[in-house]
Amino acid sequence: MPKSSIDRIFDFPEPFCLKSTQETIEITLINHENLDKWAKKQDKNTKNQIDQSKFTAKAGENLLIKDKNGDISAILSGLSIPTHHLDGASAYNFVCGSFSDDFLNNHTFKLSTATANADHTIGSIGWGLGAYQFDHYIESKGVKPQLLWSDATNQDETLATIRSICLIRNLINTPANILGTDELAAAAQKVAKNFKAKVKTIKNEEDLKKNFPMIHTVGKASPRPPQLVDMSWGNKKDPKVTIVGKGIIYDTGGLNLKPGMYMRDMKKDMGGSAHALGLAWMIMALELPVQLRVLIPIAENSVAGNSYRPGDIIESRKGLSVEIGDTDAEGRLVVADAITYASEDEPDLLVDFCTLTGAARVALGYDIPAFFTNKDEMIEPLRKSSVTNQDPIWPLPLWDGYNKEINTPIADIANDGSGRAGAIYGALFLHRFLQNDPDWVHLDCFAWEQNGKAGRPKGGSDTGMRAMFEYIKERYAA
Repeated sequence: MPKSSIDRIFDFPEPFCLKSTQETIEITLINHENLDKWAKKQDKNTKNQIDQSKFTAKAGENLLIKDKNGDISAILSGLSIPTHHLDGASAYNFVCGSFSDDFLNNHTFKLSTATANADHTIGSIGWGLGAYQFDHYIESKGVKPQLLWSDATNQDETLATIRSICLIRNLINTPANILGTDELAAAAQKVAKNFKAKVKTIKNEEDLKKNFPMIHTVGKASPRPPQLVDMSWGNKKDPKVTIVGKGIIYDTGGLNLKPGMYMRDMKKDMGGSAHALGLAWMIMALELPVQLRVLIPIAENSVAGNSYRPGDIIESRKGLSVEIGDTDAEGRLVVADAITYASEDEPDLLVDFCTLTGAARVALGYDIPAFFTNKDEMIEPLRKSSVTNQDPIWPLPLWDGYNKEINTPIADIANDGSGRAGAIYGALFLHRFLQNDPDWVHLDCFAWEQNGKAGRPKGGSDTGMRAMFEYIKERYAA
């Protein structure tokens, strides 16, 4: 029976096995600093092959070692210092490119270590991420090489990380004709069901009755109804952590219609919701001691006779009136209603993920999300943790002096700004809708791999999710 579109979103690569009756080839992880010392201890045949090649054990380098009969006996794989996820992905890609499907069907692989500080868990995560392809709608697929679990690998952490990242990728990569507002809500419900979390969905006219006017306004022009998913999990005695994710399943720009070149990849405008669900998956899978809540405001920013217009004034859940300067600045509207709703519950920590502004990409490029926080003491721990865990995010200022540039004489606030600080305007706008002053982090992320690299194929990608997971883990589970 063919898989449903929702089932395909949860189709994760898990190229691992507990045991094998087939021949196993060892992949030795080694870094440049240890290569000479290690090579001196090997047999003459191995030393000759290392000496005669250009292999230096730098990250991304791999070398096949053959025995005297010409058969493959081992693989050397260069490591970053410290070990990086891309190292395992590089080894996976090398294996796929070096052997036929018949060979892969009859061999398994295992990791060994020639470097004392090589991390098998990180290497295995990279192997799993290397196996990711968005091939759910392609009939012919290649063989995925299998890696034997190592005793030095934390299987729970490995699988939780791979599944959460691949959930993010699958959600973002699924096109909007398949992933509508109902389908995104159903994916969130399936995440909740997997971990026995509670979930409710507000949709259709309920969003007005229950006071989410900006979510309703953004989504009303689409035949696919706007909605809000509200998921909760964990012990009520633990600290409250709430995650909000922007769920614009497709962004035409509304009446401020985007040019074609900027609209092409707008299936990714629900990348914030994908990050929120991916982070929730990791938190629940690894059972962090928090009381988790996830809010996903979902809408399609479409064009119809009832579309909201530039110049309109709309109400918000908080009671602030908003003048619409640009219908293409819709994400901050739906997220603002959700942030107000979230902060009514007085969480200890409130995090939102948004594919919000091109200005953040101009400032930091594609790979590094900008983050903003209302608490200065959070800035350095967040930045440092993200860099240490190889998922960098970078602070931009929540600069009060620019608040005047999102003011308007005919409403409480405008959804665009009069100057050039686009990313800061978006953050300041969301900050106005907070209540009760929780610790708050806003991530303006790209959610997309622009160029493609080992373990990160072009398309939907996690940018900042692991950084926030590690911060939450260090803050609450230390």
